[in-house]
Amino acid sequence: MHRSHNGLKTAALLGLLSSIILLIGWAFGGSAGLIIAFIIALGMNGVSYFFSDKIALRSMGARQVTEAEAPQLYGIVRELSARANAPMPRLYISPTQQPNAFATGRNPQHAAVCVTQGIMGMLTPRELRGVIGHELSHVYNRDILISSVAGALGSFITMVAQFAFFFRGGDDEDGPGIFGALAMLILGPMAATLIQLAISRSREYQADESGAKLADDPLALASALRKIDAGTQAMPLSPQGQVATTSHLMIANPFRRRGAVGSWFATHPPMADRIARLEQMAANAGPVQFTR
Repeated sequence: MHRSHNGLKTAALLGLLSSIILLIGWAFGGSAGLIIAFIIALGMNGVSYFFSDKIALRSMGARQVTEAEAPQLYGIVRELSARANAPMPRLYISPTQQPNAFATGRNPQHAAVCVTQGIMGMLTPRELRGVIGHELSHVYNRDILISSVAGALGSFITMVAQFAFFFRGGDDEDGPGIFGALAMLILGPMAATLIQLAISRSREYQADESGAKLADDPLALASALRKIDAGTQAMPLSPQGQVATTSHLMIANPFRRRGAVGSWFATHPPMADRIARLEQMAANAGPVQFTR
Protein backbone atom coordinates (compact mmCIF):
# COMPACT_ATOMS: atom_id res chain seq x y z
CA MET A 1 0.00 0.00 0.00
CA HIS A 2 2.79 2.44 0.95
CA ARG A 3 4.61 1.65 -2.28
CA SER A 4 1.44 2.35 -4.28
CA HIS A 5 0.96 5.67 -2.49
CA ASN A 6 4.53 6.71 -3.28
CA GLY A 7 3.94 5.87 -6.92
CA LEU A 8 0.83 8.07 -6.95
CA LYS A 9 2.73 10.89 -5.24
CA THR A 10 5.50 10.69 -7.83
CA ALA A 11 2.98 10.70 -10.68
CA ALA A 12 1.25 13.74 -9.15
CA LEU A 13 4.54 15.61 -8.75
CA LEU A 14 5.58 14.84 -12.32
CA GLY A 15 2.16 16.07 -13.40
CA LEU A 16 2.80 19.34 -11.57
CA LEU A 17 6.08 19.76 -13.42
CA SER A 18 4.28 19.23 -16.72
CA SER A 19 1.63 21.75 -15.67
CA ILE A 20 4.32 24.37 -15.07
CA ILE A 21 5.54 23.82 -18.63
CA LEU A 22 2.00 24.37 -19.91
CA LEU A 23 1.66 27.48 -17.76
CA ILE A 24 4.87 28.96 -19.13
CA GLY A 25 3.69 28.12 -22.63
CA TRP A 26 0.44 30.00 -21.97
CA ALA A 27 2.28 32.95 -20.47
CA PHE A 28 4.71 33.50 -23.30
CA GLY A 29 3.08 31.83 -26.32
CA GLY A 30 4.70 29.54 -28.85
CA SER A 31 7.99 30.61 -30.42
CA ALA A 32 11.12 29.25 -32.04
CA GLY A 33 12.82 29.68 -28.68
CA LEU A 34 10.56 27.06 -27.11
CA ILE A 35 11.52 24.53 -29.77
CA ILE A 36 15.22 25.28 -29.34
CA ALA A 37 14.90 25.00 -25.56
CA PHE A 38 13.14 21.64 -25.87
CA ILE A 39 15.84 20.24 -28.19
CA ILE A 40 18.67 21.42 -25.92
CA ALA A 41 16.99 20.12 -22.77
CA LEU A 42 16.24 16.78 -24.43
CA GLY A 43 19.85 16.40 -25.53
CA MET A 44 21.28 17.36 -22.14
CA ASN A 45 19.06 14.97 -20.24
CA GLY A 46 19.57 12.19 -22.76
CA VAL A 47 23.30 12.38 -22.08
CA SER A 48 22.62 12.53 -18.34
CA TYR A 49 20.36 9.47 -18.50
CA PHE A 50 22.71 7.24 -20.48
CA PHE A 51 25.93 8.37 -18.79
CA SER A 52 24.68 9.20 -15.29
CA ASP A 53 26.52 6.23 -13.79
CA LYS A 54 29.89 7.30 -15.20
CA ILE A 55 29.36 10.91 -14.13
CA ALA A 56 28.38 9.94 -10.57
CA LEU A 57 31.19 7.42 -10.11
CA ARG A 58 33.80 9.81 -11.48
CA SER A 59 32.62 12.57 -9.14
CA MET A 60 33.48 10.37 -6.14
CA GLY A 61 36.75 9.02 -7.57
CA ALA A 62 35.30 5.50 -7.36
CA ARG A 63 36.93 2.44 -8.87
CA GLN A 64 35.40 -0.92 -9.65
CA VAL A 65 36.46 -3.69 -7.29
CA THR A 66 36.72 -7.43 -7.76
CA GLU A 67 35.39 -10.11 -5.45
CA ALA A 68 38.94 -10.86 -4.31
CA GLU A 69 39.33 -7.23 -3.20
CA ALA A 70 35.95 -6.96 -1.41
CA PRO A 71 34.64 -10.47 -0.65
CA GLN A 72 32.26 -9.36 2.13
CA LEU A 73 30.69 -6.66 -0.03
CA TYR A 74 30.29 -9.06 -2.94
CA GLY A 75 28.72 -11.66 -0.67
CA ILE A 76 26.11 -9.21 0.65
CA VAL A 77 25.22 -7.86 -2.80
CA ARG A 78 25.04 -11.34 -4.34
CA GLU A 79 22.73 -12.59 -1.58
CA LEU A 80 20.33 -9.62 -1.76
CA SER A 81 20.29 -9.59 -5.56
CA ALA A 82 19.37 -13.26 -5.52
CA ARG A 83 16.60 -12.58 -2.99
CA ALA A 84 15.23 -9.91 -5.32
CA ASN A 85 15.65 -12.24 -8.32
CA ALA A 86 17.45 -9.41 -10.10
CA PRO A 87 20.83 -8.90 -11.82
CA MET A 88 23.84 -8.20 -9.64
CA PRO A 89 25.16 -4.65 -10.18
CA ARG A 90 28.77 -3.63 -10.67
CA LEU A 91 30.48 -2.74 -7.38
CA TYR A 92 32.65 0.31 -6.74
CA ILE A 93 34.51 1.75 -3.77
CA SER A 94 35.25 5.46 -3.35
CA PRO A 95 38.33 6.52 -1.35
CA THR A 96 36.21 9.14 0.46
CA GLN A 97 36.43 8.78 4.23
CA GLN A 98 32.94 10.15 4.81
CA PRO A 99 30.49 7.25 5.33
CA ASN A 100 28.10 7.20 2.38
CA ALA A 101 26.81 5.07 -0.48
CA PHE A 102 24.79 5.44 -3.66
CA ALA A 103 23.38 3.48 -6.57
CA THR A 104 23.30 4.65 -10.16
CA GLY A 105 22.46 3.34 -13.61
CA ARG A 106 19.40 3.64 -15.83
CA ASN A 107 18.05 0.12 -15.10
CA PRO A 108 18.97 -3.09 -13.22
CA GLN A 109 20.98 -4.35 -16.22
CA HIS A 110 23.19 -1.23 -16.21
CA ALA A 111 23.40 -0.54 -12.48
CA ALA A 112 26.29 0.17 -10.16
CA VAL A 113 26.49 0.38 -6.37
CA CYS A 114 29.22 2.45 -4.78
CA VAL A 115 30.25 2.58 -1.12
CA THR A 116 32.91 4.77 0.45
CA GLN A 117 35.93 3.61 2.39
CA GLY A 118 34.45 5.45 5.35
CA ILE A 119 31.25 3.44 5.41
CA MET A 120 33.14 0.17 5.00
CA GLY A 121 35.19 0.96 8.09
CA MET A 122 32.33 2.30 10.20
CA LEU A 123 29.46 -0.17 9.81
CA THR A 124 29.05 -3.71 11.03
CA PRO A 125 28.30 -6.39 8.40
CA ARG A 126 24.65 -6.36 9.45
CA GLU A 127 24.41 -2.56 9.07
CA LEU A 128 26.22 -2.65 5.74
CA ARG A 129 23.71 -5.25 4.56
CA GLY A 130 20.88 -2.85 5.44
CA VAL A 131 22.53 -0.05 3.46
CA ILE A 132 23.03 -2.31 0.43
CA GLY A 133 19.37 -3.30 0.62
CA HIS A 134 18.45 0.39 0.44
CA GLU A 135 20.70 1.05 -2.55
CA LEU A 136 19.54 -2.03 -4.45
CA SER A 137 15.96 -0.90 -3.88
CA HIS A 138 16.75 2.37 -5.65
CA VAL A 139 17.81 0.31 -8.66
CA TYR A 140 14.90 -2.13 -8.57
CA ASN A 141 12.34 0.66 -7.95
CA ARG A 142 13.59 2.41 -11.13
CA ASP A 143 14.34 5.54 -9.12
CA ILE A 144 17.06 6.60 -11.54
CA LEU A 145 14.50 6.67 -14.35
CA ILE A 146 12.07 8.71 -12.24
CA SER A 147 14.82 11.17 -11.27
CA SER A 148 15.89 11.49 -14.90
CA VAL A 149 12.34 12.29 -16.01
CA ALA A 150 11.94 14.86 -13.23
CA GLY A 151 15.33 16.35 -14.06
CA ALA A 152 14.45 16.58 -17.75
CA LEU A 153 11.17 18.35 -17.01
CA GLY A 154 12.83 20.66 -14.48
CA SER A 155 15.58 21.63 -16.91
CA PHE A 156 13.01 22.12 -19.64
CA ILE A 157 11.02 24.49 -17.41
CA THR A 158 14.11 26.56 -16.60
CA MET A 159 15.26 26.80 -20.20
CA VAL A 160 11.77 27.51 -21.55
CA ALA A 161 11.32 30.31 -19.02
CA GLN A 162 14.66 31.86 -19.98
CA PHE A 163 14.15 31.55 -23.72
CA ALA A 164 10.57 32.74 -23.55
CA PHE A 165 11.47 35.78 -21.45
CA PHE A 166 14.33 36.96 -23.63
CA PHE A 167 12.75 36.06 -26.97
CA ARG A 168 9.10 36.84 -26.20
CA GLY A 169 7.00 38.34 -28.96
CA GLY A 170 5.63 41.84 -29.04
CA ASP A 171 1.97 40.93 -28.44
CA ASP A 172 1.42 40.95 -24.67
CA GLU A 173 -2.36 41.21 -24.65
CA ASP A 174 -2.88 37.58 -23.70
CA GLY A 175 0.29 37.32 -21.63
CA PRO A 176 1.13 38.33 -18.08
CA GLY A 177 3.02 41.53 -18.92
CA ILE A 178 6.64 42.31 -18.12
CA PHE A 179 6.28 41.89 -14.35
CA GLY A 180 4.35 38.66 -14.71
CA ALA A 181 6.95 37.42 -17.19
CA LEU A 182 9.75 38.28 -14.76
CA ALA A 183 7.93 36.46 -11.96
CA MET A 184 7.52 33.41 -14.20
CA LEU A 185 11.24 33.51 -15.02
CA ILE A 186 12.08 33.31 -11.30
CA LEU A 187 9.23 31.31 -9.80
CA GLY A 188 8.89 28.69 -12.56
CA PRO A 189 12.39 27.20 -12.13
CA MET A 190 12.14 27.55 -8.33
CA ALA A 191 8.86 25.59 -8.30
CA ALA A 192 10.41 22.96 -10.59
CA THR A 193 13.37 22.60 -8.21
CA LEU A 194 11.13 22.17 -5.17
CA ILE A 195 9.05 19.51 -6.96
CA GLN A 196 12.20 17.62 -8.02
CA LEU A 197 13.41 17.67 -4.40
CA ALA A 198 10.03 16.40 -3.21
CA ILE A 199 10.34 13.49 -5.64
CA SER A 200 13.85 12.76 -4.34
CA ARG A 201 12.70 12.77 -0.71
CA SER A 202 9.73 10.52 -1.52
CA ARG A 203 12.07 8.03 -3.21
CA GLU A 204 14.33 7.93 -0.12
CA TYR A 205 11.43 6.94 2.13
CA GLN A 206 10.42 4.25 -0.35
CA ALA A 207 13.97 2.88 -0.64
CA ASP A 208 14.22 2.74 3.16
CA GLU A 209 11.06 0.66 3.39
CA SER A 210 11.66 -1.66 0.44
CA GLY A 211 15.34 -2.01 1.32
CA ALA A 212 14.49 -2.97 4.89
CA LYS A 213 12.05 -5.56 3.54
CA LEU A 214 14.64 -6.92 1.12
CA ALA A 215 17.18 -7.32 3.93
CA ASP A 216 14.43 -8.37 6.37
CA ASP A 217 16.09 -6.18 9.00
CA PRO A 218 14.79 -2.59 9.36
CA LEU A 219 16.68 -2.05 12.63
CA ALA A 220 20.00 -2.69 10.88
CA LEU A 221 19.30 0.09 8.38
CA ALA A 222 18.09 2.39 11.18
CA SER A 223 21.33 1.79 13.09
CA ALA A 224 23.39 2.38 9.94
CA LEU A 225 21.58 5.64 9.18
CA ARG A 226 22.26 6.88 12.71
CA LYS A 227 25.99 6.26 12.28
CA ILE A 228 26.04 7.67 8.74
CA ASP A 229 24.27 10.84 9.87
CA ALA A 230 26.87 11.44 12.57
CA GLY A 231 29.70 10.67 10.16
CA THR A 232 28.49 12.98 7.38
CA GLN A 233 28.15 15.87 9.82
CA ALA A 234 31.59 15.22 11.28
CA MET A 235 33.18 15.03 7.80
CA PRO A 236 30.99 17.07 5.42
CA LEU A 237 32.00 17.26 1.77
CA SER A 238 32.33 20.54 -0.07
CA PRO A 239 29.15 21.29 -2.11
CA GLN A 240 31.07 22.08 -5.27
CA GLY A 241 31.72 20.55 -8.67
CA GLN A 242 30.26 17.23 -9.73
CA VAL A 243 29.71 16.10 -6.14
CA ALA A 244 26.91 18.68 -5.91
CA THR A 245 25.10 17.08 -8.85
CA THR A 246 25.57 13.56 -7.41
CA SER A 247 24.56 14.30 -3.81
CA HIS A 248 20.87 13.47 -4.33
CA LEU A 249 21.84 9.87 -5.17
CA MET A 250 23.58 9.27 -1.84
CA ILE A 251 21.96 7.55 1.12
CA ALA A 252 22.61 10.67 3.24
CA ASN A 253 23.16 14.32 2.41
CA PRO A 254 26.97 14.60 2.19
CA PHE A 255 27.01 18.33 2.99
CA ARG A 256 26.68 20.23 6.25
CA ARG A 257 23.08 20.68 7.34
CA ARG A 258 21.54 24.09 6.78
CA GLY A 259 18.86 26.01 8.70
CA ALA A 260 15.08 25.79 8.45
CA VAL A 261 14.92 27.66 5.13
CA GLY A 262 17.72 25.53 3.70
CA SER A 263 15.75 22.39 4.56
CA TRP A 264 13.17 23.38 1.92
CA PHE A 265 15.84 22.68 -0.70
CA ALA A 266 17.16 19.50 0.93
CA THR A 267 17.56 16.45 -1.29
CA HIS A 268 16.91 14.06 1.61
CA PRO A 269 14.15 13.83 4.24
CA PRO A 270 15.15 14.41 7.90
CA MET A 271 17.26 11.52 9.13
CA ALA A 272 15.35 11.38 12.42
CA ASP A 273 12.11 10.77 10.49
CA ARG A 274 13.68 8.01 8.42
CA ILE A 275 15.03 6.26 11.51
CA ALA A 276 11.70 6.58 13.34
CA ARG A 277 9.84 5.04 10.38
CA LEU A 278 12.22 2.09 10.27
CA GLU A 279 11.95 1.51 14.02
CA GLN A 280 8.16 1.60 13.75
CA MET A 281 8.35 -0.82 10.84
CA ALA A 282 10.41 -3.19 12.99
CA ALA A 283 7.97 -2.87 15.90
CA ASN A 284 5.03 -3.68 13.64
CA ALA A 285 6.82 -6.70 12.17
CA GLY A 286 7.79 -8.22 15.50
CA PRO A 287 11.18 -9.74 16.41
CA VAL A 288 13.78 -9.69 13.63
CA GLN A 289 15.06 -13.15 12.77
CA PHE A 290 18.27 -12.01 11.12
CA THR A 291 20.89 -11.76 13.88
CA ARG A 292 24.35 -11.96 12.38
